[in-house]
Amino acid sequence: MSDPQDEVLAQDPLRDRGDGEGPDAADAAEAAEEAVEEDLALAALAKERDEYLDALKRLQADFENYKKRIIRQQTEHLERAAEALVEKLLPVLDTFDLALVHDEGFDQVLASLMGVLEKEGLERIQPDGEAFDPNEHDAVAHEPRDDDAHGAEVIEVMRPGYRWKGRVVRPAMVKVKG
Repeated sequence: MSDPQDEVLAQDPLRDRGDGEGPDAADAAEAAEEAVEEDLALAALAKERDEYLDALKRLQADFENYKKRIIRQQTEHLERAAEALVEKLLPVLDTFDLALVHDEGFDQVLASLMGVLEKEGLERIQPDGEAFDPNEHDAVAHEPRDDDAHGAEVIEVMRPGYRWKGRVVRPAMVKVKG
């Protein structure tokens, strides 16, 4: 295999051929050597660029695989959590079936259901007689106040609200006075 420098020198039209009409041989050799060095530097840069591009493509593929794995794990985690809650609610369904068979009231069913949900973090918002709080109550009816007191007071709960682990998931629907 021939040296790239020799190939460049052989193709250089300004190369001194010994007829006395071209640049002297030292200048031509130096120019050819610089051209070869530039070509080698460009080749090295192209190789480095290709290595970085390959590394970037591998990194992108790894990140896409990571995102897919995380989504799959989160989905599995949510499914297991829902399954665990359903398992805890099965005794409530059993209580409901027994209440239907024996024509009993559904107080036991409600108590059983609320017991399971409260253990999981559900809290019922029953604000009857409390001061109106727009963060936890949704006023759908209003009565004027007879006395000079300030602020609104909840006088009737039309639908209870709920908190899940301290965060309001549904405000209580209330009638207020004031």
